[in-house]
Amino acid sequence: MDGFQAYGAGKAGGAFDPLTFFRQPQTVVRIFCWLFSIVILGCIANEGYVNRPEDVEEFCIFNRNHNACNYAVATGTLCFLCCTGFLALDVYFPQITGVKDRKKAVMADIAVSALWSLVWFVGFCFLANQWQFSEEEDNPLNEGSDAARATILFSFFSVFTWGGLTLLSLERLKTVSFEEEYNKLFNAPLA
Repeated sequence: MDGFQAYGAGKAGGAFDPLTFFRQPQTVVRIFCWLFSIVILGCIANEGYVNRPEDVEEFCIFNRNHNACNYAVATGTLCFLCCTGFLALDVYFPQITGVKDRKKAVMADIAVSALWSLVWFVGFCFLANQWQFSEEEDNPLNEGSDAARATILFSFFSVFTWGGLTLLSLERLKTVSFEEEYNKLFNAPLA
């Protein structure tokens, strides 16, 4: 039991080690989530809206449904901000010494990751459906088709990366449950 640490509590208060931080599976997957949100946001912002010469205003490439483009932009932006916040929490996490505070951070990570996995699944289904019903007459030059396909593809990938983060956070939660049981049995904190 000498080397056991709840959420890494045995190392709490130490200096930040970037090499160790970037080698953690949770950090790698979170960076992928962050990059996928940037790709989705970039695809929609650059080529998600097209216009024809006879049209006065631009329209969304996904079946002329502005809600589809708005959904992708909103989820991409919020996901980017959420990933940035949780990356900052991951950097700060080893400094948290209280087991209850660590448990709250991990529970928040589980809830947010599961929610984003669901949001991206809904987004993937919605965007794929709208792309399926898009008409060729609306976009005769095929502008933005690659961007639309990339948005759909990275929405699909995001479902699994956020789901992976949920599983990694659940694994992290198991260590706290073990420490709480140990403390109940022996009424002593682990060293």
